[in-house]
Amino acid sequence: MTIPVAPPPSAAPVQPKGDWIDWPITAGSWVYRQDARGSIALFGPAGQNALLTLRCDKARRALFLSRASAKATGRLTLRTSASMKTFEARNSGATPPYLAVELAANDAILDAIAFSRGRFAVQTDGELSVAIPAWAEIGRVVEDCRA
Repeated sequence: MTIPVAPPPSAAPVQPKGDWIDWPITAGSWVYRQDARGSIALFGPAGQNALLTLRCDKARRALFLSRASAKATGRLTLRTSASMKTFEARNSGATPPYLAVELAANDAILDAIAFSRGRFAVQTDGELSVAIPAWAEIGRVVEDCRA
């Protein structure tokens, strides 16, 4: 009789090293949706909760960038091929939990993300830093809020 052997535990994710532009792109894809509040772009692996979201609240002409995290507060840094900006983020109170920042529809970092050369980076205190592909869904949500 053969006794099944449990697979070894998967290694804990490791912070990427070196220049952010050389980090591997985080696995997942973008999805764009519209709803009563405006529009939203969600990034992450298919069939799982989004790792990153960009939501347009049309009535407020504001965008909310959220990153999956159970932290109550923290710094969130966005790096693009043209710029870098750091925000103080707070927990959104959603389930699952996200750290979120509110951005004005005309914030230049949104254009920098939309036009970044293939990717942008999201760094959050105490979380794994990620390189996210800069796909068209980002620009669509930003334009929705500016219209």
